[in-house]
Amino acid sequence: MDLNSFTDEQILIELTQRVKKRRLNLNITQEELSKKAGVHVQTIKNFESGKTTTLLTFIQILRAFEGLNALNSLFPDPGISPIELLKLKGKERERASGSTKSKKDDPQW
Repeated sequence: MDLNSFTDEQILIELTQRVKKRRLNLNITQEELSKKAGVHVQTIKNFESGKTTTLLTFIQILRAFEGLNALNSLFPDPGISPIELLKLKGKERERASGSTKSKKDDPQW
């Protein structure tokens, strides 16, 4: 399904319906999901009906489904940018400084 052709409202409805289908497939009631997510049951009802909720609510629902790792595929860690890598390049360590303790003080010597 190509969501790029959907309006924002259609995407919202699709997203909330997928959450509802996931909940039903897991055989979880709205009340059970609300307890797992740590939100009021009305919040779940509002979310599933497409009413305005917060991003925090969506995160709490994802956590309840143990689905937060799905965000890694959506927004993978970009790592260090090439510019930051160049800035660090001149500061790479080339040798160890050694310990400040004299070898004579070390009982192994």
